[in-house]
Amino acid sequence: MLKKNIALLGLLALSNLAQAAQTIDVYRDPNCGCCKAWISHLRDNGFTVNDHVEPNMSAVKQRLGVAPRLASCHTGVIDGKFVEGHVPAEQIQVLAKRPDLRGLAVPGMPMGSPGMEMGDDKDAFQVIGLTQAGTDEVVAEYAGN
Repeated sequence: MLKKNIALLGLLALSNLAQAAQTIDVYRDPNCGCCKAWISHLRDNGFTVNDHVEPNMSAVKQRLGVAPRLASCHTGVIDGKFVEGHVPAEQIQVLAKRPDLRGLAVPGMPMGSPGMEMGDDKDAFQVIGLTQAGTDEVVAEYAGN
């Protein structure tokens, strides 16, 4: 009986994990290596990624409402909200809890952010939330070295 209950608990845990998995669409330039590395970061953190190679990223960003001040190299879309640049997977979870945000961004390409790991160097960076009102809000800060 104990083995049966443990097996049932294991199945329930797997079922909950499957339900928790989120799908994100990522739009990227075909020649960008850091974009592929960020996609790997997302997959390593449980996301299902639909990878879209896009020859005109400017048009994608404009269509999704990503302001130029927030721009980076790739753009994700999850639940109708944008994820611009090298946003850590843990911060993407914030979007589900924040209906007041239209999206998240890590502007530029900070060294040491997910997908931009190159040795031990890390730049300080912020994750910026764009509110429904169009204002920027710092959602998280990461220290450099």
